[in-house]
Amino acid sequence: MAGKSAVTQYGLLRNIFCGLTTHTSWAATAGTTSWFVSLHTADPGEACSTANEGGYATYARAETDRSTLGTSPYGWAVSSGTIATVAPTGNVDFPENTASTTGTFTHFCVFPSASATSTQAVYVGTVSPNINFGLNVTPRLTTGSSITED
Repeated sequence: MAGKSAVTQYGLLRNIFCGLTTHTSWAATAGTTSWFVSLHTADPGEACSTANEGGYATYARAETDRSTLGTSPYGWAVSSGTIATVAPTGNVDFPENTASTTGTFTHFCVFPSASATSTQAVYVGTVSPNINFGLNVTPRLTTGSSITED
């Protein structure tokens, strides 16, 4: 079975999320300096359908830094191994739900802008543990949430 090596997986995630490189031929060029994370109440699939994005009136995508640093918004930490993973370096908070709407976020997508369409999604994944939202709740992806590249 063909696939990327662990080194390539690690380098790819560092390049995409942090603008860094492990190979000089992968040098990052000028481009986006932020990633925007969306939350979904159902699996958006690999096409990252936005049909089930959000779920309450004050919802908006959350901005993160495309770096290994960041204090607010936070950046990303990449770890290597058999399977390379990337996780936020701090909690990614979404706007507080000020309505009585309730639901559960089960999936997320990563976009290059707050207004990017589904065809511009970079990654899609499962939120674990799921995030329940209701009145006066601030949905949050924690540093325990990760994306794997295999």
